[in-house]
Amino acid sequence: MAGEPTVQQNSAQWPTASIVVYAKQGQALAGFYAAVLGLPTQAQDDDVVVLAGPAFELLIVQAPPQLCAQIHITTPPEVRTDTPIKPSFAVAGIELVRAAVLAAGGGLQPVTQAWAWRGALHLDGWDPEGNVFQLRQPQA
Repeated sequence: MAGEPTVQQNSAQWPTASIVVYAKQGQALAGFYAAVLGLPTQAQDDDVVVLAGPAFELLIVQAPPQLCAQIHITTPPEVRTDTPIKPSFAVAGIELVRAAVLAAGGGLQPVTQAWAWRGALHLDGWDPEGNVFQLRQPQA
């Protein structure tokens, strides 16, 4: 019926949205996002780590060995800008998170590259595997 919501309403078991990232080094990448975003581990096994956010969950999935063999991660990582998806995470302050990003093996663009939109300051960064993400903070 027209006008009916198409998104499943939140249940006690799962948040409304999940972001899934396939990783060459799944446990290490989960550690990066847990440290940078302050997300607790909700569940984990050898292949998947589920980090819990207030309105979403971030799943880090260990990529299969045949795919991992094709992925070469440099130090620092080559930033993969050729993907159409970029997760964006709200933080209290981008500069407050910068040290955690760097300490955990990722990077952030210089603050001069930030832009304002919809009442927030936005800045791109990358994780230790080169995946691009965005941080956004409320504007004063």
